Amino acid sequence: MIKRGIFAGLGLSAAGLLAAGATAQSESDASASPTAQGDVALTIYNNDLALVQDVRQLAIAQGRNRVEFPDVSARIQPETLSFAAANTTIVEQNFDYDLLTPTKMMEKAIGQTVTLLRTNPATGTETRERAKVLSTAGGVVIQIGDRIEVLRDDGLPVRVVFDRVPPNLRARPTLSVNLDSTRGGTRPVSLRYLTNGLGWSADYVALYNEAANTIDMQGWVTLTNNTGTTFHNADTVLVAGSPNGGGRGGYSQRGMTRAGTQAANRERLGDFYLYPIAARTTVANAQTKQVSFLDVQSVPARKIYGAGVGWGQNDEQPSNVQSRIAFSTARASGLGDALPAGTVRFYQRDREGTPQFIGENGIGHTPMGSELSLVTGDAFDITVKAEVEKRETITGTEWEKSARFRITEEGKDVREVTVERPKTFFRTTMRYTLTNAKAAPVEVEITQSGLMRGWWGNDTRVTFEDIRGEQVNADQRRYTVPVPAEGERVIRVTYETRY
Repeated sequence: MIKRGIFAGLGLSAAGLLAAGATAQSESDASASPTAQGDVALTIYNNDLALVQDVRQLAIAQGRNRVEFPDVSARIQPETLSFAAANTTIVEQNFDYDLLTPTKMMEKAIGQTVTLLRTNPATGTETRERAKVLSTAGGVVIQIGDRIEVLRDDGLPVRVVFDRVPPNLRARPTLSVNLDSTRGGTRPVSLRYLTNGLGWSADYVALYNEAANTIDMQGWVTLTNNTGTTFHNADTVLVAGSPNGGGRGGYSQRGMTRAGTQAANRERLGDFYLYPIAARTTVANAQTKQVSFLDVQSVPARKIYGAGVGWGQNDEQPSNVQSRIAFSTARASGLGDALPAGTVRFYQRDREGTPQFIGENGIGHTPMGSELSLVTGDAFDITVKAEVEKRETITGTEWEKSARFRITEEGKDVREVTVERPKTFFRTTMRYTLTNAKAAPVEVEITQSGLMRGWWGNDTRVTFEDIRGEQVNADQRRYTVPVPAEGERVIRVTYETRY
């Protein structure tokens, strides 16, 4: 249930409400449909992998038995099956996944005789003919008496009547177990297996208030089921993480500027966080389900304009700077939670107060206390143009004069040199031209990279800069440049390097 007004403010359309109603109706229908499943528990990971645990009450006779378990996942990994029942021993297990479909019916009927029912569109007269199915490769080829025909899909009313259901076709995915029981009677039987086709991700809706520098954020679990099977009234827990063997979750950490060091108040399983769904739920096949797990307001946030500049970059024309929204997942910020991997979508209210979409970005699994800076798009009216204004070779004597301007300096390297590298030094002046077509002044972060080229070129020096820069690391230096409203700002920085 949505307790606060983010989505109310976003204005769900009538179509969206109808879609939500259709989902609810579909789930109700799925819950009411017959199933052979028992007490089902699902543990779902981020990487298209889930653990299914199903406890059923079955009558097992004494001696050798063949017990069938319909309604298992059609994408089960049979080699992962664990079967447990008191006083029984497994002799053999089989998984029958050849499901009953029109295509499979025709494939299984090759060499057999079926009945064709044709209806004359003009008169409505129905005729019957016996036909032998010869092939289904690229279409259905049949033999009627002495003639060969292709059963065309041309819209004419034709039906195929089969004499019987072909063997080994199942209406539902079915697991069968041959077992030996030392006693007869009804008892609980436990199935446990891994399956593909069940997965989840997190989706976040963030309403950004530029005047207050805050965001309101809701987090949603988006759960998908493509197993070919509906899981009824399941106790479901979601695991934020990808166990070894299942691959990676698919989201990078490009938006995290500092990893958090705070422990979230959530249950853990080994090195993973658990996100249980509060009530039992039916996870219908071919369904996408969403459940809320985060709802916070007034989290401090700020907009950042920024651009990265590579070493020696010489732009022919200006380019738009990136627009980012930065915030923290720390307890003190009011968000205070570990965020599972997903997509963060940002909205902002227009003059009429209606939230409008302003951009999105993906995040990886993010510990609590992390700093995030997520790109939402390019700023329409703020640009930067980086140019190499001047580049010249300098002498070793001139190079030594700038030693006091060293940015990075490592300890002595001990290595055997057989060929002395020629000592060539360069002085490079970069010019950064920033423009701002907004009615208010802005600050733009320019990050110059490429300042380190390995052990032989790790002594880059800044001998002149219009604005004092901040050394991010050995390779990058950042400048925060104020740009006036409806104005332009040009800054210059001179570097001396061995490359």
